[in-house]
Amino acid sequence: MGNFEAKWNQFINVFLEQNGYQKVMEGLQNTLLIAVLGLLIGILIGILIGTVRVVPKYNWLPRILNGICSFYVGLFRGTPIVVQLLVFYYVLLPLMGVHMTGVQVSILVFGFNSGAYISEMVRGGIMSVDSGQMEAGRAMGLSFATTMQKIVIPQAIKNILPTLGNEFIALIKETSVVSFVGAADLYVAFSYIGSNSYEFMVPYLVMALIYIVLVMIISLGIKCMERSLRKSDRRN
Repeated sequence: MGNFEAKWNQFINVFLEQNGYQKVMEGLQNTLLIAVLGLLIGILIGILIGTVRVVPKYNWLPRILNGICSFYVGLFRGTPIVVQLLVFYYVLLPLMGVHMTGVQVSILVFGFNSGAYISEMVRGGIMSVDSGQMEAGRAMGLSFATTMQKIVIPQAIKNILPTLGNEFIALIKETSVVSFVGAADLYVAFSYIGSNSYEFMVPYLVMALIYIVLVMIISLGIKCMERSLRKSDRRN
C-alpha cells in the first residue's frame, strides 16, 4: 500500500507541479478532435460510397464507380490503421510535397478508414429500407437520385445511427496509435508523465480510466439515442 502511495505521489507531482495536466488536456483535445472529425469525414465518404454501391449497374459508369469503391473499401479495411498512418505520413505526403501535422494526417487517415467501414453500414442501411419507398418516390415523378437523397438515405441513416455510435467508440480507442506520426494524444501525455516520474503504473492506469469514462459517456449517449428512435417509431 505504501509503495502505491509513493507512486501516486510521484504521479501527482508531475501532473500538477510539472504541468503534466497541460499535456493531458492537449492529448484529450487531440484525441476527441481526431475521433470527431474522422467520424464526420467517414460519414460523408460512407454515404457517397454506400450509395454508389447500391445504384443499379445498367451501364458502364456505375460499374466503374462500383469497382473503384470496392477497391477503396477493400484497401482500407484490409490494412491496419497504423500502416495507413505511416504510409500517408512518411511516404505519400513527402512524395506529393505536402506538409501536414501529425494531428491533421491522423484526422484524414481516420476519416478515410472510417469511411470504408461506414460505407458498408450505409449500404446495409439502404438495403434495409423497404423497396416500396423507392417505387413510391419514382411513382411521384422523382428521379432516382432525388428519391435516394430525400427518402431512402434519411431512413437508412436513422437505421444505422446506433451503429455509428459504436464506430465513434472504436475511433476513440484507435487514436492511441497516432503517436506513430508525432500526434500528441493521451498516450503521449501519460508517457510524458511516466518518463518524468520514472514510474508508469499509475499514469497508465489513469489513462485507461479516462478511456473507460469516454466510452461510457458515448455508450450512454447511444442508449439515449436508441430510446429516442424507438419512441419516434412508436409515434409513427
